[in-house]
Amino acid sequence: MSNQEGSEGKPPSFTMADLAAVLPQGSGALSAADRAGLVHALKDKLQHLAGQSAHLESLSPKVKKRVNVLQDLQSQHDEVEAKFRQEKAALEAKYQKLYEPFYTKRSEIVSGLVDVEENKSGTPGTTTKGENIEKGVPEFWLTAMKTNEIVAMQITERDEGALKYLKDINSYTLDNPKGFRLDFIFETNPYFKNTVFRFAAEQDLPYG
Repeated sequence: MSNQEGSEGKPPSFTMADLAAVLPQGSGALSAADRAGLVHALKDKLQHLAGQSAHLESLSPKVKKRVNVLQDLQSQHDEVEAKFRQEKAALEAKYQKLYEPFYTKRSEIVSGLVDVEENKSGTPGTTTKGENIEKGVPEFWLTAMKTNEIVAMQITERDEGALKYLKDINSYTLDNPKGFRLDFIFETNPYFKNTVFRFAAEQDLPYG
């Protein structure tokens, strides 16, 4: 988003380029995250314009009053959004606990720790521990990553070799500062000695 002054001292305008910078490419519909990004782009632009005292002083009293009302509306929006973030965080924490048994079972099946038996209806039923000629689901995580268009673009041929040894990915929510951590767990492999790699990031998203 551009925050530069226009030519000959003219105040900056909110151009289509500003909007394009926050809209997804090649997408006809906006997701919730896209809409949030657009709202925050508009908010940042408004705050930038509001901070230019020279520009505000050049506005007529009626227009200046409208800008002040818009700022008040944005403040009210921010208060509601803060409550949304709190409730969303609590809801995510609740369901994260409910998800854990599924993740654990998935890890056991993928790694081959347990095998899956079929019940009479032909659907997966109980699991039994034991040896198997071909354990688990080979290259599960590499295949999963390659089905994601954005992630797949980042995977090189050398990465593929290493990712064949990736046996699990665990995610954790961080409270201070707010964010998340991903643990990539590998089997012993010829590419590197460490079997666990951690990636942590602060959660600084419009709605996150």
